[in-house]
Amino acid sequence: MGYVFVLGGARSGKSDLAHRLGLESGRDVTFIATATPDDEEMARRIADHRASRPEHWSTVEAPLELAAAIHAAPDPGFVIVDCLTLWVANLLGAGRTAEEIRSLADEAAQSMAGRDGVVVSNEVGLGIVPANALAREFRDVLGAVNVTFARCSERSVLMVAGRALQLT
Repeated sequence: MGYVFVLGGARSGKSDLAHRLGLESGRDVTFIATATPDDEEMARRIADHRASRPEHWSTVEAPLELAAAIHAAPDPGFVIVDCLTLWVANLLGAGRTAEEIRSLADEAAQSMAGRDGVVVSNEVGLGIVPANALAREFRDVLGAVNVTFARCSERSVLMVAGRALQLT
């Protein structure tokens, strides 16, 4: 028992892999979505993602309370968290400190460690050093959150151009 941590860049195939693993699990799937429809374009993206999921999957919107959503998901079942990137951005936007976010991530990762599922996140540390303090803080906090979730996962993969690279 345990989850797969799926990390990668934008449009690398992370969500597609999570979707496929959910289908292959043969179990009831709870999809925990962290996105918020803050503008028209994001609202369309959310609608498209929702429409791509099987109707029998449960969707829980958890832009801030990730650990509570994981705890509330039926067990046994398969849990998909998509994605940590937006969750961290939401928490920073809500005024949470880096230390608070790391603590929340530890709680959520420990909760997922006892579940079968997938957790999706972006790798944002491979590019240039961001030019402003908020962007650097986001990159640093998300990097720490990713380390926490990778450490608690059964296995981790890096998605590149639709291909999964196993991480050790």
